[in-house]
Amino acid sequence: MALESATYISQLVKTNPVDSDAVGQGDDHLRMIKDVLKTNFSGLNGSGTTAVTTSAAELNLLAGVSTLAPEGTAVLSTGETGATKFLREDGDNSSSWQVPTDTNTTYTAGDGLDLSGTTFSTDLKSNGGLEISTTELSVAQGISQYDVAQFAASVVDDDFLRVDGTAVEGRSASEVLSDIAAAPAAGSSSIVTVGTVTAGVWNGTDVAVADGGTGSGTASGARTNLGVAIGSDVQAYDADTAKLDTDQAWTGSQRATAVTDNDGSYDMDLGQNFITTPAGSVTVTFTNITNGQSGFIKLINSGGETMSLHANTKGDANLATTVTTAGTYLLSYFSDGTDVWLTNSAIYA
Repeated sequence: MALESATYISQLVKTNPVDSDAVGQGDDHLRMIKDVLKTNFSGLNGSGTTAVTTSAAELNLLAGVSTLAPEGTAVLSTGETGATKFLREDGDNSSSWQVPTDTNTTYTAGDGLDLSGTTFSTDLKSNGGLEISTTELSVAQGISQYDVAQFAASVVDDDFLRVDGTAVEGRSASEVLSDIAAAPAAGSSSIVTVGTVTAGVWNGTDVAVADGGTGSGTASGARTNLGVAIGSDVQAYDADTAKLDTDQAWTGSQRATAVTDNDGSYDMDLGQNFITTPAGSVTVTFTNITNGQSGFIKLINSGGETMSLHANTKGDANLATTVTTAGTYLLSYFSDGTDVWLTNSAIYA
């Protein structure tokens, strides 16, 4: 009789029993099959009455799986479409397929930050006073441009500030004066508080007159620019110079050269004394009449030319007739600012 010995499904011979086997051996085949099933599906040997309803397609999903999937492993359901889903135990003896949470987080760098991949870094403004020292953000300290000055603990109100190395320290007024006294002036002796520079060459642009200067680097140029050039704008200093509003004791001759004027019209601005030799009739006239001016006129009337007086030239009734007679005369005059008053001499021999 063909009856195999089997414990596992793979040991079952599908051609048994053969047609020639006795009917009485059928129970042996049935007991062997039950034994194989219980051995191979030992997990279904519970005492419950719940049937296994898993479909063939669902069981086929386990084909090739040699170990149980750990928690969180994605299992694709044949009844679900779309993206990969997870089978979640819902806690009520049921489970459901769930779309996994998107773990592809998008990062954005805010103000003051840079982002490279998934690494953030600080975005420091050039010369902004901040820096990275090793791995830490710090303030750029010092006295260079863009650094943040560090004040010494001794700085108090009303102090003057002095840079000392890489720090700023406070100095009182007396200390500042002492500092200045100790600091050498390049190219010259030291300046003590308010001192005098005894050596060196001072160079600079001339300050214009409009800005309070002289506009020149020389004394003569300065006087010219200021309108006080000696000899043209002002008179050179002389201790004996006379003043118009002061009584004078004259020790030198004060005279003017006589002016020759043959037409009998005397301009007082040209001189004080005049010489006239008429060549024809003459009307004695004065112009630019100046109050207080006086002088003489030497009249050489050798031809006996007719002489007359202008309206503002005053003389006695016979003066014009007298000097018309040929001869040489000396006329004296005085001006009161409006008229000029004349007197005449007799004929000179």
